[in-house]
Amino acid sequence: MPKTIKSKKKVKKIKSKEIKKTLKKTTKPSTKVKETNKAPLKISKTYIPKDTEKYMCEKHKVYFRMKLQEWRKELVKANNEALYNGSMDDNSISADIVDQASSYTDKNVEMKAINRQIKLISEIDKALIRIKDETYGYCLDTAEPIGLKRLMARPVAKYTIAAQEKHEKNEKVHADD
Repeated sequence: MPKTIKSKKKVKKIKSKEIKKTLKKTTKPSTKVKETNKAPLKISKTYIPKDTEKYMCEKHKVYFRMKLQEWRKELVKANNEALYNGSMDDNSISADIVDQASSYTDKNVEMKAINRQIKLISEIDKALIRIKDETYGYCLDTAEPIGLKRLMARPVAKYTIAAQEKHEKNEKVHADD
């Protein structure tokens, strides 16, 4: 009986060696090198995407990622300052009813602006996720390229102009119901 067990082990060892050999033959060494040596692409601060380049090439993705991250930082900083300054104004309560109403209206307008900026930060985060998923720059409805000019003007754009108009029209129709 021990002889049969040994023979099974030998067969297993041979099979594993054969598998390793076939794996070495089938895998391409160049693909492994690309994966391990892939360094993040760096672009200059003055770089502007061009229509002559391949749409959503690595340079475009890096450019829009940097633009979105910078925009997000600015919005967060502005929100923090507005909230801090708004909390400082709470201590000053006026006896005049008109002044109180004016102060209340000002704070209401500021809070609406902050809420809009918070929604925009959320849209920026979604755009950054789309860059990571490699779906950024393509319409969520039609999968067509959104276009560099539109993305430069509105980096969080999710739809082509035609698809955006369609969405807005549908929203208006449902709002009337």
